[in-house]
Amino acid sequence: MKTFFITGGAGFIGSTLTERLLQEGNKVITIDNFCNYYAPELKEKNIQPFFYNENYKLYRKDIRNREDIKKIFSENQIDVIVHLAAMAGVRPSIENPIYYQEVNGMGTQNILEEARLNNIKKLVMASSSSVYGNTKEVPFKEDMVVDFAISPYAATKKANEVMSHVYHKLFNMNIIMLRFFTVYGPKQRPDLAINKFTRLMLKNEQIPMFGDGTNSRDYTYIDDIVDGICKSCNYVMMNDNVYEIINLGSSNPICLKEMINIIAKALGVKPKITQMRMQLGDVDRTYANINKAKSLLGYNPSISFEQGIEKFIKWYKESEG
Repeated sequence: MKTFFITGGAGFIGSTLTERLLQEGNKVITIDNFCNYYAPELKEKNIQPFFYNENYKLYRKDIRNREDIKKIFSENQIDVIVHLAAMAGVRPSIENPIYYQEVNGMGTQNILEEARLNNIKKLVMASSSSVYGNTKEVPFKEDMVVDFAISPYAATKKANEVMSHVYHKLFNMNIIMLRFFTVYGPKQRPDLAINKFTRLMLKNEQIPMFGDGTNSRDYTYIDDIVDGICKSCNYVMMNDNVYEIINLGSSNPICLKEMINIIAKALGVKPKITQMRMQLGDVDRTYANINKAKSLLGYNPSISFEQGIEKFIKWYKESEG
């Protein structure tokens, strides 16, 4: 049995990862501040099944509070840290950049510093495909220069990669930074496009399509992402002198129009589309080169976009019903 400390443990990715780790017989300690970026009751629903498991522990705290973080580390023997907590969302970060820097910057610094002080050297941390900005060359490779962020959110994620390398270099911490590419599936945040469009189509309401529909995303199903995280945890536990930045995507971009049509087909509806101007901070496309994840981790995404949408819609109808 290993003990995992998951930050952002009540969110979409964090709660799905928690479920898998508990099923595998591990101990899971989580922290989440249940902020109102989206309805906190949805996070409560995510974690409800775990309270019956004696290997699960939840701290309702904020990673910005250093004293609370110190307390968690002092009360638990932690083997691996999976740092997922962050203020998400490109567009909201433009409206409130200082808040994003406080949470994503100082919050991450708190986790790294307490890990150092408690001699915890195995960390897997969430970065983002947003760090690539509007890079023209595709697919995106980890060794590309990513100095041209177009949102505060992306900038905080790049900064986290740089600071993590400092801790690796100075304190021999094994760290993998995972650049997630548009994660979707059951429990996805309601503000994200697949969830939002499904909801609007079922209500026969207009769908806002920003741009002409040709912008594309490398959508990655949640189970494939969680598998990549687990493989990363195994890698940092089994190896020394690790600092890696790794893309986790599907390497199969889907344009916005196609995404809408696939959801509509799965629902058996005809979508009503309102075309709108592109929004600030939105990138034109994301497209992951996942060769490094395959060779280093044995990562192999197996859920096609059509399969993933079917699974998401099934979950959505059951959860709403």
